[in-house]
Amino acid sequence: MKRLTYLILMAISCMALGCHKDAQLTTLAPVAFTSAINASANKVILSAATDSTPAVLTLKWPAVVYPVKAHVTYTLQVDKPADTVGSGAWANATSILVGNDVLTKSFKGADLNTLALAVGIAANDTANIVFRVQAYQDRATYTHGVTVSVRPWKPAVVFSHGWPVLWIPGDYQGWSPGTAPTVAAEQTNIYEGYIYQPTGGTHQFKFTNAQDWNHTNYGDAGNGTLTTDGNAAGMTLPGPGYYELVCNPVTLTWNYTLTTWGIIGDATPGGWNSDTQMSYDPAKQVWSVTCNMVASGSFKFRANNAWSIDFGVDANGKLAYADNPAYPYNGSLGNLSVPSSGNYTITLDLHDPNNYNFTLKKN
Repeated sequence: MKRLTYLILMAISCMALGCHKDAQLTTLAPVAFTSAINASANKVILSAATDSTPAVLTLKWPAVVYPVKAHVTYTLQVDKPADTVGSGAWANATSILVGNDVLTKSFKGADLNTLALAVGIAANDTANIVFRVQAYQDRATYTHGVTVSVRPWKPAVVFSHGWPVLWIPGDYQGWSPGTAPTVAAEQTNIYEGYIYQPTGGTHQFKFTNAQDWNHTNYGDAGNGTLTTDGNAAGMTLPGPGYYELVCNPVTLTWNYTLTTWGIIGDATPGGWNSDTQMSYDPAKQVWSVTCNMVASGSFKFRANNAWSIDFGVDANGKLAYADNPAYPYNGSLGNLSVPSSGNYTITLDLHDPNNYNFTLKKN
């Protein structure tokens, strides 16, 4: 009987030891990318000619090995460099699902162009964007970002008269129509846009209907009128500054307005009684101001502290003139606002007459 009891106790002990031996303490094993993203180019210049190019940029990355053998989903994230740091890093990123176990992504020219514009690079400007890859199975891990410089393009608006823009070559930029700024016709035959005249030089310019001197160029006929005589002198502005130019090549008239820009409204430090002035950066070609803004109010951009030239936003949130002597008054526009109260850097970009735009960045 004692021997039977002993055998039973031994069996129970062995069973207990066996169970203890089989039990494993599991932990969440670390996973990570073993190396960075590889980009096929560090700078991509886009144009109409590259739209159909199948792979203007190709990104590749290593596989992530998870403890469980199952599919790993890879997603590409894209953002501006300034939005990839700090407490809100990558919060505004554009995400592109690449797929399960796919370790490369190629961009067709037109697709990269659309992406760059969506991220916030203005057409014909060159700026950096950052790519990173997320791997996900039961949890996510990320690569470090890789930076690529991209210059997107935007086709010019074609108007009924056939000329999308007129070019503005002048002494201020070396009399080069091929690299000159433009005025564009928002309404038939009324061309409008902005140029910056630095200190020095003659402050003379002309309008041309092509990016060369072999077509029509418009010179000065005196008293705010134009001539198509290619040998005529250029128009002369009174000095340095940021000018709005308006011309009509049918009536052969032109005028200018020297401008400074600011913001005004109950969302701004000065309320509706005082403009908060913006400063111009010739290198970036934008006006900007950093100040505290209130979400309960609204504001507008206006020139010269007066309600003569000012912008509101249309139903799609795009800038449009509410007041401008060149155009009829537009009372259908709304004011601008900020999503939450705080300190903002606000920029106004008027260098492309087909794409006036603004940015609001909370600091």
